[in-house]
Amino acid sequence: MPQDVELETNIDRWRGYVLRRQAIAPADVDELEDHLRGQVADLRATGLDDNEAFLIAITRLGNLDAVSREFAREHSERLWKQLSLVPEDPEHDSAPAWQELAVVLGLGVGAGIAFKVGGILIHDSGALVRNAGLLVLPFVVGYFGWRRRISIPVAAVLLVAFAALAVVLNAYPYAANGSTETLAALHVLVIEWLLVGVAYVAGRWRSDARRMDFARFTGELVIYFVLLALGGGVLLGLTAAVLGLIGIDVATVMGDWVMPFAVPGALIVAAWLVEAKKNVVENIAPVLTKIFTPLTIVMLLTVLTALVASGSLGSVNRDLLIAMDAVLILVECLLLYAISARDPMTRAGLFDAVQLVLVVAALAVDAVMLAAMVTRIAEFGTSPNKLAALGLNLLLLVQLLGTAWFTVGFLRGARPFASLERWQTRYLPVYGAWATVVVVAFGPIFGFA
Repeated sequence: MPQDVELETNIDRWRGYVLRRQAIAPADVDELEDHLRGQVADLRATGLDDNEAFLIAITRLGNLDAVSREFAREHSERLWKQLSLVPEDPEHDSAPAWQELAVVLGLGVGAGIAFKVGGILIHDSGALVRNAGLLVLPFVVGYFGWRRRISIPVAAVLLVAFAALAVVLNAYPYAANGSTETLAALHVLVIEWLLVGVAYVAGRWRSDARRMDFARFTGELVIYFVLLALGGGVLLGLTAAVLGLIGIDVATVMGDWVMPFAVPGALIVAAWLVEAKKNVVENIAPVLTKIFTPLTIVMLLTVLTALVASGSLGSVNRDLLIAMDAVLILVECLLLYAISARDPMTRAGLFDAVQLVLVVAALAVDAVMLAAMVTRIAEFGTSPNKLAALGLNLLLLVQLLGTAWFTVGFLRGARPFASLERWQTRYLPVYGAWATVVVVAFGPIFGFA
């Protein structure tokens, strides 16, 4: 069936569904259909086909009307297959639940075994930390590769990329506990997670919608992983306490065997839960962002006041600079997650203005941090840590400036919300590029010290 004909058929089916429910008047259905067609046209312009554009537009429109929400829920299985990039092939139905659960548990155990064996074979703790992502994250990639049925070229690119990272991380003669080794261990996780993103979107990384899906998945993954960690921590703590009361010390067993399997396994299970329970987390996401955004603003303003009142920027403690970098990264993640969770069809409101306040506060803190870093470099000279922090803060400054610019345009009605979404998603590869520079170039430049 030609795509335009199939699209019209889908719209007619949706319209008939809404009218049969008799929840809204025909005139309102006409207005909703106009919104739907506009969304489809915008999504098609990003490179999606008619079927994908229709399904995504339906779920966005679902937030405007209870009937549309019910329609989206009733078609959620097919919808999430499209969002997850699993091709609808009548000859290859999706795997039954028990099979997917078996794959998830197998990959979780495999990740635990890989990490445990790596800990046995790699005696240097620094080398183990550098390779931790390489031991675990390929299993996450494997899950999405299986679920998305990624093509052989995409699989080959991912394999080559992980192999190249393994060569760089293990061939470089890092000094023990050196700065370049620590920086490589931290920044390689950014590269590896972006490779997970390539698997998540089945290689369609150029699509803004796909990158936003991955950003949303990342935020939801953090929520599920934290919940699993808290629940697992309570369970293990109670088990250890009970066994301790009868004279059995399980601390060694917990540290040597339980944790190496529990943490990697929890990551795989969390990824699976996000895929299986997306509708549940989507209801939580807007609530979380609305709670933590005002709290983060208060924190940033408090820190900014303390920094300004502290006097000379050159005397700012290095540990404080590192902590503030972590705060700014958290702010950017919160912004990205809030944008990914927002209904793009909703008009600008109070919460959008609150987010602008958050961006402005973060910009002020970032400016102060940059001034402090430049002062310290001018006074004490450069180092791998200072250069890496300076580069990160410059990247954050540019992204925050762009976010402020597009947010103001959206609040004034001069730009659509989609422009803010595109800015966020198209900036993500910049962090990957900078992380690659740190991992590949900082070691040779600074003598692997």
